[in-house]
Amino acid sequence: MAPTKVKKPKNGTPPPIDKLVIPAIGIGLALLAYQFIKGMTADLVRVNVHDELELRDVLFGEGDSGRSYAVLCQDEASTAPISSVFSDAFKDGSSRAHFRLLDCQYVLPASGKSIADRFKLDTSVRPTVFVSGKGVEAPMQIPAKHLKTGAMLVKALKMKLEPHAAKIETTQDLKVKCLNQPICGLLLKGSKKAPAYLKDAMSKLLEEFPKVTFASIDSSVLYVKNLEEYLPELQGEEPRFVVLEKLSGSLDKDGKRLITSYATLDENTSVSYGTMSNLVASVVRRTKATEKIPSLPSVKTRTKKLVEEERQKRQRRKEQQTRQKEKASNARSQSSSTENDGTREGRRAERDRRREEHRRKNNVKEKTPEELAEMERQRRKRMEDEASKWNVAPDDAPDAGVPFEEEEDDYEIVYEDEHEDHGEDDEVIDLD
Repeated sequence: MAPTKVKKPKNGTPPPIDKLVIPAIGIGLALLAYQFIKGMTADLVRVNVHDELELRDVLFGEGDSGRSYAVLCQDEASTAPISSVFSDAFKDGSSRAHFRLLDCQYVLPASGKSIADRFKLDTSVRPTVFVSGKGVEAPMQIPAKHLKTGAMLVKALKMKLEPHAAKIETTQDLKVKCLNQPICGLLLKGSKKAPAYLKDAMSKLLEEFPKVTFASIDSSVLYVKNLEEYLPELQGEEPRFVVLEKLSGSLDKDGKRLITSYATLDENTSVSYGTMSNLVASVVRRTKATEKIPSLPSVKTRTKKLVEEERQKRQRRKEQQTRQKEKASNARSQSSSTENDGTREGRRAERDRRREEHRRKNNVKEKTPEELAEMERQRRKRMEDEASKWNVAPDDAPDAGVPFEEEEDDYEIVYEDEHEDHGEDDEVIDLD
């Protein structure tokens, strides 16, 4: 058997350094990315599902923290990286929401359902993000259309968690978002885009009066009928502000008619944060009386015809107010200077003064036309009842042909002659 030849290995030469640089860079970048993701995950706090108080605070806002939360559903054992949309929104920092991670597949002991099933969260939408906590009745999932970028998510969080003025474009918007609220501050902008000072003022008002609803409308394009006639006329792009207070009624189908009132700034007062805040505070504290609006306001497209009608209504209203003031001043001067001098006018003035004083002391209110009509109806009914007692009914009348005989009185007739004859028979006494 011939011996086999074994090849001896040749002395290997090391590869060139330039061929090792690229793999080394790749390994370094991978390590950096891992450390970055690990550090970012460390900054995001994970909710401890075994801590009932923390879990109820995040889901229902029942804690004392008063926080609002933006929560990303991610299993604790998951090795997948944090969603870039969620992390970008977290790094933005402009939203008031506190960002948390939560295992939405955790089964709640009370209901036996997972958090996702309990609050109807669609986990097929990636990333699965919902808002909860203060100001949110129950966890509310963010739609997929707002999860494309971190900026879009931040905007959606601000719309859901931060108070903002409602936008009015139709009559239905005006009724639901403003007129049907207890108190509503309505800003009538003079242009489509509000100036920066107005935005800041509205933001401060929203923080100062959390229980008051605020709304805005572009009055350069839209016209609020039955309301603008009580406000200063639109001049250029100058804004106007009015506070509306609901008096009674609702928008329910079976409810009573909605009735509202208004309070506006004094004439020649500019719109600013200070003036708007004072007006809202005076209405909330009942230090400023509101005036009832006869017809419910509605939103129309601003036209020259509507503006002219508004100008005429405003002019008639001013003339009516002037006449009422003159009449009231004349009445005061006449009542203060006129005394009961015995003349017809003086006696009438005295009667009116006493009648007014009596009504004021005894809280007597004037009868309405309906009440007066009812009183007259009752009076006529009483008169008919009394008349029926005295009138002879047809059934009580005697039959036809029967003579009517008067009843003779049971008394004795005395004749004067007989009385005189009887006197002559009396015995005469002679005194002589």
